[in-house]
Amino acid sequence: MTRYGMLINAKDCIGCYTCRVSCQRQNDLVPTEAFIRFLDSESGAYPRVKTEVLPVQCMHCKDAPCAKACPTGATYVTDGGIVRVDQGKCIGCKYCMAVCPYGARVVNESTGTVDKCRLCAADLTENGTPNCSCVSACLTGCRMVGDLDDPESEIAKAVLDLNARPLTGDPNAAIYYVR
Repeated sequence: MTRYGMLINAKDCIGCYTCRVSCQRQNDLVPTEAFIRFLDSESGAYPRVKTEVLPVQCMHCKDAPCAKACPTGATYVTDGGIVRVDQGKCIGCKYCMAVCPYGARVVNESTGTVDKCRLCAADLTENGTPNCSCVSACLTGCRMVGDLDDPESEIAKAVLDLNARPLTGDPNAAIYYVR
């Protein structure tokens, strides 16, 4: 079983929004819809101020609260750990939006349904990994995607080498960060 995931090295993120724009284009989103949002923070005091740009998207939680809250079963977790939305079942009630601790859900303005990062699982490359445009478009190369459970994969090695952790604190989450 493949467990796809993403590593985001926030230390290298410059907040250029290229990942967000490429994701919007790949998923045919209008400018007001985005699967990636940015949290900016500042710490310290002058002259030792530190800033951080943290791109946030669906964490693809193993025990996804959005899937539990969905009354129609439109939101579900695949065997590979990707949280998906069946647009045909979504009634736009927004319960998933209310319970998502990451604000990772957006309303499709034309359909009224709710959508989110799909980890591009429907668009696999020749080697079988998700073809996430946010990864390939990143100017600093701070993103990578792959099989988290394959100890020989580039992402699994990087998670260990960089001591990456999920924001959720759940080691079964699919998005890992270096901060």
